[in-house]
Amino acid sequence: MIPIKPNYHPSIMEAALFFIFIIGLISYFIIELETVPHIPILLGIFSLVAYGLMKRIPFHKLQEAMISGANSGMGAVFLFFVIGILISSWMISGTIPALINTGFSVIGTTWFYGIVFAVTAIIGVALGSSLTTVATIGVAFIGMAGAMEASLAITAGAIVSGAFFGDKMSPLSDTTNLASTIVGVDLFDHIKNISLTTIPAFIISFVIFIMLSPDKSVSLNSVENYQLALQSANLIHWASWIPLIVLIICTIFKVPAFIALMASSITATLSASITNNFTWSEIWTIWFNGYTGTTDFAPVNELLTKGGINSMLFTISLVILALSFGGLLFITGILPSLLKALQEKLQKTRSIILSTAATAIGVNVLIGEQYLSILLTGETFKGIYEKAGLHKKALSRTLEDAGTVINPLVPWSVCGVFIANVLGVSVLEYLPFAFFCLLSPLITILFGARTAQLKK
Repeated sequence: MIPIKPNYHPSIMEAALFFIFIIGLISYFIIELETVPHIPILLGIFSLVAYGLMKRIPFHKLQEAMISGANSGMGAVFLFFVIGILISSWMISGTIPALINTGFSVIGTTWFYGIVFAVTAIIGVALGSSLTTVATIGVAFIGMAGAMEASLAITAGAIVSGAFFGDKMSPLSDTTNLASTIVGVDLFDHIKNISLTTIPAFIISFVIFIMLSPDKSVSLNSVENYQLALQSANLIHWASWIPLIVLIICTIFKVPAFIALMASSITATLSASITNNFTWSEIWTIWFNGYTGTTDFAPVNELLTKGGINSMLFTISLVILALSFGGLLFITGILPSLLKALQEKLQKTRSIILSTAATAIGVNVLIGEQYLSILLTGETFKGIYEKAGLHKKALSRTLEDAGTVINPLVPWSVCGVFIANVLGVSVLEYLPFAFFCLLSPLITILFGARTAQLKK
């Protein structure tokens, strides 16, 4: 966020009490009233404006703070627009369907839980959306588990673990883009850096799921239904892999994320026009509204109905409101007062990373919203990391390790409520088996300090 000088300097007690009031307000609306997060954040903005006016801060100063806060997220906003286009273009070029089809091809061994975890992770990376992955592939795997008389709780744990691995590692993920943008780290540098903790968590989780897997073969009927439906969509073609190759090449040569995603989107769009015979009128409509699946198999239609600029507007509006909220926390002096108190106590690298993780987890538990966990924690600790000489990548990694993956483990959170409803398995049932989500914050707390002291 652009540095905003406070126009008022509240005492630590006053700042803490008002901050608790704001967090309590947001928590009540999201947890108790189950509203979308936009509403309580907007009410929080109203409360902060009223507080600022009471402290005789001119309204134009408050307005400037909101604009400055929102302006700091414009990089993420433009990236989200391109992600919406990329997802829709990857759909019509057959890139995402090809990745999903490849994932299904590895089903068929006796390592059921391990394969569920691995395939869900692959598809999660391809889709860039944990909830979409859970609501589509996850439902299919739960059905397989029921047919095999396997544990639904462990299967759900494997699904959640794989889906949120994809949410962390996919360049299409809005949380991954948000975590990198909020602290000013290049998207692909961020993904490379979080692999230091994510890959070990993946390997350990995979081994555990294999050890827990039942000694039974998986029925392939459900998998074949998905694959046949994907092929009947007539989207998968040899050229479907080209947009992915373009993105990989851009990543290797460290091309800025916006340009890399734009290049891959244009490549996918041209491929869809040439090989899949989409008209340009259809393409421009899909760019905005996303692609709609038209197969005879409803679960695959749900899987393919995705993307478009319109699908990103929810996230974009939330980011703008949350960052404006953050700007008001700075101008009113509430956040600077809390930061000053933290900075005086946090000196060692390990204590800073532990506090970052605890804050991200705490926001998830109190508010139940992963976007706010990333946004509020990122803004709170950015100055602390800079003062301690820690690399920004260490902060963005901790935000993902302790922010993104914890949300599905909170029963009243947005992700927790959604997943429990879709899979028919309660959060408390699958929580002990969501090994990847449990290991990620633990690994970053234990070993994150070793890679935090990097040259800027």
